[in-house]
Amino acid sequence: MTHRRDFVKQAGALAALACLKPDLLLAAPVAYRAGIQLYSLRDYIGQNPKNVLAKVAKAGYQEVETYGYSPEKHFWGLKPAEFKAVLASNGLTTPRGHYDLGGYLREGKEAQLDATIAAAKACGQQYLIIPYLDEKLRATPADFKNLATKFDKAGVRCKSAGLRLGYHNHDFEFKSVEGTTLYNVLLTETDPAVVDFELDIYWVVRAGQDPIKLMQAHPKRFPLWHVKDMDKAKPNLNTEIGSGSIDYRKIMAYATTAGLKHAIMEQENFALDAYQSITQSAAYMRKNLLAATRKG
Repeated sequence: MTHRRDFVKQAGALAALACLKPDLLLAAPVAYRAGIQLYSLRDYIGQNPKNVLAKVAKAGYQEVETYGYSPEKHFWGLKPAEFKAVLASNGLTTPRGHYDLGGYLREGKEAQLDATIAAAKACGQQYLIIPYLDEKLRATPADFKNLATKFDKAGVRCKSAGLRLGYHNHDFEFKSVEGTTLYNVLLTETDPAVVDFELDIYWVVRAGQDPIKLMQAHPKRFPLWHVKDMDKAKPNLNTEIGSGSIDYRKIMAYATTAGLKHAIMEQENFALDAYQSITQSAAYMRKNLLAATRKG
């Protein structure tokens, strides 16, 4: 009888909570893995990638995002399978990578897309990210629409290979051109079934935009984030996560709205020793942002 009475009480409490705060029942706490974009360590990784990856793991990261792959040099001299093995030996994975698809987007070079897809799959990635767009590709609204079409086509190719295509923003995407912006066109005219977005929150803020409003306006389109903080005195510079002017605790409350799956730290410049800096950022992220975060 006691168990039944307790059950009835609990059921009543849950019913009341469902009426008053339904989001609390639907948004269970989820712990994310701490990740780093290896471009942060571009001054070091080309010299000794195995040593750098070991230091990344020691600093507290569990995932890495790649950049700069080429069919000739691969990942800093490591072929994709070799790179994957080095990651595994350090307890690391690579869910996504930045890949240059300029040849595909400019001239329709299918071979570049094919080689990129093969590299991403061979090292165990799930997302293939376009990190930047040449100025000549994005001069007019007609260009914006053309890019959206090409993104969709590449996204279909990626999906058939078991990958997701994503796009990483800077600030130029938010510049108004003839009454619209590149980012708005990409968000509204690409197919959510095949194209995702990697939201670089620093660049969104630098462009004078509100990342939370973006997430609310385009729910579930941002499964990937760049967590990059803004120096309080010099907004054109980065600083350690939690030390700058961007309120990441507030932003993390909208993780479910965004559809967040992976949060990657990036820092493009350092006032401290680089390894001391990334260790500090990892500790802040794991304690304050990523551990059992309630997504809502």
